[in-house]
Amino acid sequence: MKKNILIVDDHLVVREGLKLIIETNESYQVIGEAENGQEAIDLLPLHKIDLILLDLNMPIMNGLDTIQYLNQKQIDIPVIILTTYNEDDLMVTGIRLGAKGYLLKDTNRDDLFRTIEAALRGDTLIKPEIMMKILSLKERSRLEDIENKQEKSTLTEKELFIIRAVSKGYRNKEIAFDMGISERTVKAHLTNIYNKLNVESRSEAVSVAIKKGDITL
Repeated sequence: MKKNILIVDDHLVVREGLKLIIETNESYQVIGEAENGQEAIDLLPLHKIDLILLDLNMPIMNGLDTIQYLNQKQIDIPVIILTTYNEDDLMVTGIRLGAKGYLLKDTNRDDLFRTIEAALRGDTLIKPEIMMKILSLKERSRLEDIENKQEKSTLTEKELFIIRAVSKGYRNKEIAFDMGISERTVKAHLTNIYNKLNVESRSEAVSVAIKKGDITL
């Protein structure tokens, strides 16, 4: 069964471009389009929506307000932010509010589907080079504090392999296969990584590992 995607962006050319790409993949279909957050909310009761591609800057109701509404109403639909190169502050806020990832509006087909697949699995997929942009903003000081508190913590060779694989978007099952271990063992290693780096998610673990030099771009 195809996954239903809602595209929310006030630019028709962006919506149409994404729709054309998405519908080249038989696993997905665009179930609806909206020009702002309020229109998107109005569509929620009318369709089964599996994922939302959400612009940040829109009239009437912007992307951040839309994410906050979903949170308040406990509507559990993964959101991927659609952003441009000059929206880093808004993007960071969106991720902190619970967005599962983000895409530049001129993203390529492979990145689009990789990010969608990760969000539908419940993962947050953020490219290391884009994470560096996030680290340059207010989020950077918080992550630096985490690093300073955890300077004595070190990752084992297996943990380094896993965090580097995570940074490339590999799933636990794929990592387990490459390492010749069980998926449960991979999850145990991830728990150890989170504890050592004092983080709570894959994206935070990757960002801290970048800062510590465990991952090179």
